[in-house]
Amino acid sequence: MIRYALRCERDHAFESWFQDSSAFDAQLKRKLVNCPVCNSVRVEKAIMAPRIASKKGREVAPAAPAPTPAPAEPGSTPLMMAHERELRAKLKELRDHIVKNADNVGERFPNEARKMHYGEIEHRPIYGEASPDEAHALIEEGVEVSPLPIPPDDRN
Repeated sequence: MIRYALRCERDHAFESWFQDSSAFDAQLKRKLVNCPVCNSVRVEKAIMAPRIASKKGREVAPAAPAPTPAPAEPGSTPLMMAHERELRAKLKELRDHIVKNADNVGERFPNEARKMHYGEIEHRPIYGEASPDEAHALIEEGVEVSPLPIPPDDRN
């Protein structure tokens, strides 16, 4: 494995690991290497200090290590891309909207959804719990359902 210090066209510095230099070249050519800040695929290797092994085989730290960008927000890592944070925020916003504007019917969700689908009760926004088998059965019956997004930070 090899670690490269990289820089995008907007001068964002970041690091990434590759199997070897040819793996980096192949991924770069296929536009699979992108900046975690701006998502640009116009990336190039940055100047970095080499790591040199001593006679005893121990690694000696470089004189000037490549800077590691600080996390943008508490709990984030340099590898979490800006668009991932934005997506998580939008998923949380969607979930909050649904929870605020719909009735939580809990474990009664499959039955309540079916009743609405077949016109037995009035349509209203609901959310609740269903096993994967129950959700699959609802979909096969033509009942329009979709999973409620749970951002990774909200899982208990």
